[in-house]
Amino acid sequence: MHSVTPPRDKKRVLVFDTTLRDGEQAPGFSMSPEDKVTMAKALCELGVDVIEAGFAAASPGDAEAVRRVAGEVEGPVFCSLSRASEEDIRTAYGALQSAPKRRIHIFLSTSPIHRAAKLNMSAKEVLDCAVRSVTFARTLFDDVEFSAEDAIRTEREFLGDVMEAVAEAGATTLNIPDTVGYSTPQEIGEIFAEVARRVERFPDAVISAHCHNDLGMAVANTLSAVANGARQVEVAVNGIGERAGNCALEEVVMALKTRSDLFGVHTGVDTTKLVQTSRLLSALTRSPVVRNKAIVGINAFAHEAGIHQQPMRSCAPKMWALLAHDWCSANTPVATPSHSVRNLWAIV
Repeated sequence: MHSVTPPRDKKRVLVFDTTLRDGEQAPGFSMSPEDKVTMAKALCELGVDVIEAGFAAASPGDAEAVRRVAGEVEGPVFCSLSRASEEDIRTAYGALQSAPKRRIHIFLSTSPIHRAAKLNMSAKEVLDCAVRSVTFARTLFDDVEFSAEDAIRTEREFLGDVMEAVAEAGATTLNIPDTVGYSTPQEIGEIFAEVARRVERFPDAVISAHCHNDLGMAVANTLSAVANGARQVEVAVNGIGERAGNCALEEVVMALKTRSDLFGVHTGVDTTKLVQTSRLLSALTRSPVVRNKAIVGINAFAHEAGIHQQPMRSCAPKMWALLAHDWCSANTPVATPSHSVRNLWAIV
């Protein structure tokens, strides 16, 4: 078995990239195995800690893509999603054989609506299944992540019971996903703080956030989770993913970096490579990034109004905090329409 050592630096936030799995499975973002290998190499250069290469048991094509990414790219931990079944876990293990560092990511629904409508299982049956799957996974993997699907709509006491039980069974990462993009920053912060208290006796277990963007709050919710104990963020480049997408990698990484005074944590991402990674994904998926997309959109640091162009000429890094970072220097155009004639002449 091969493992990843939990971070000793409690101020380090691990970046778990799911662009190739949750991102790619959304309509309009499909990638060939060759595209996935190309993207995985870029993510490796970017400095992400974990790459979720796919869902090996979903199809032979997915399994082959996981095998290729894990076999042709070196550096990060490579991961496959898996249902809470021995068959899925074995399939993931087979697909990840060539990876020096590998992880299994097991998911199982825990909310009342999912237990009744999706699984037809009682709370006790779900708890037993979660423990059983993690226990089996630990016979093949040292690095096991467990996700309580639809965690936000799960009874808080039961969610804590599940997380304690899987940690006891050997799960090294405990993921609390906002599967339906339903939560708010205050609510999700309370949930993460409560789970963190429940699993205090497992100091090496990493608590993880996976937020969807259905209400436009994926980044805000992820940041709230970090503020309340999460030390892994599950993200996708350009925020791609199911429905309205996932938490955008570039946005949460730059928020943590720019506001380190508030969060007091750091990642291993090379922020000078954010724009080029975004543009590579856009090219591979033939999906252009909206002009005003935060961090990587071509208008993200453009200034048209004269009242903004004037301070840009004189003291941009002081006026706009993000401009102090060298990653955005090539992405800061000054527009010259009728709104800024006076300052246009001053600039010329």
